[in-house]
Amino acid sequence: CCSSERLVINISGLRFETQLRTLSIFPDTLLGDPSRRVRYFDPLRNEYFFDRNRPSFDAILYYYQSGGRLRRPVHVPLDIFLEEIRFYQLGQEAIETFREDEGFIQEEEKPLPQHHFQRQVWLLFEYPESSGPARAIAIVSVLVILISIVIFCLETLPEFRQEPKGAQPGFGEAAQLGDEALLLPPPPPPPSGTPPPLRPAPGAGPFFTDPFFLIETLCIIWFSFELLVRFFACPSKPEFSRNIMNIIDIVAIIPYFITLGTELAQQQQQKQQSGGSSNNGGQQQAMSLAILRVIRLVRVFRIFKLSRHSKGLQI
Repeated sequence: CCSSERLVINISGLRFETQLRTLSIFPDTLLGDPSRRVRYFDPLRNEYFFDRNRPSFDAILYYYQSGGRLRRPVHVPLDIFLEEIRFYQLGQEAIETFREDEGFIQEEEKPLPQHHFQRQVWLLFEYPESSGPARAIAIVSVLVILISIVIFCLETLPEFRQEPKGAQPGFGEAAQLGDEALLLPPPPPPPSGTPPPLRPAPGAGPFFTDPFFLIETLCIIWFSFELLVRFFACPSKPEFSRNIMNIIDIVAIIPYFITLGTELAQQQQQKQQSGGSSNNGGQQQAMSLAILRVIRLVRVFRIFKLSRHSKGLQI
């Protein structure tokens, strides 16, 4: 008998009438819990008064009558209807179901490291919105990426290429000349009796003192530091290794170390030679330049590193 009691709900002047047992189907909601809805009871009018959106309440009341089916009226904006759902305390499950029905893609929950220190470091480098220091690190990372891209573009311009006069360009200089280094014919051999031209001492070439190389080294130090810190702080090493953005980070720094190793090997080879240049050595140098030219083009992948900090650039 008590369950069939009827009650009146006034929504901004528009009255709705329903049975008490209908509301008691969901006792954890505002209307289904007597202790929660009693504060809105008007004893003079013997009704519950809510100063809320009237068109939305049709769907709210239907939620109780249908046993949990929630449908937004077409003339009610989405944000307003979500506010009404939260006000009537229909629960997080009802909100998630409603969002799925509306076509919202539920974001996958990303796990965090269990250890407190690892979690703080992971948030610092992976989630810029988590704190002020994390945002500052993200800004530094973006600036370093932009500097690296600018350096990559500038060193291909003719006005920034330097070739020593009167000397055959070594590997470091040819690497700075860009693609045209492979197109230039080798200089003719000097006449017999002519003393060989002075060559810079091994290890003293312009490669390691070149401003572009120095700036590139600083950028690579930051990229490597950031990658290693994120690897050791990540919640799952296999998942980290399979992530496409992390693979791009690795690919973006590999050309530097290949270039560095090739240059060191070339200088070591020059140190072992007596001073004369053989055809075999020239062919090896030309092949090394060809391989190096392709490898250095891989640095263009650093542009995709920006997509880590901008969802609009992600593919």
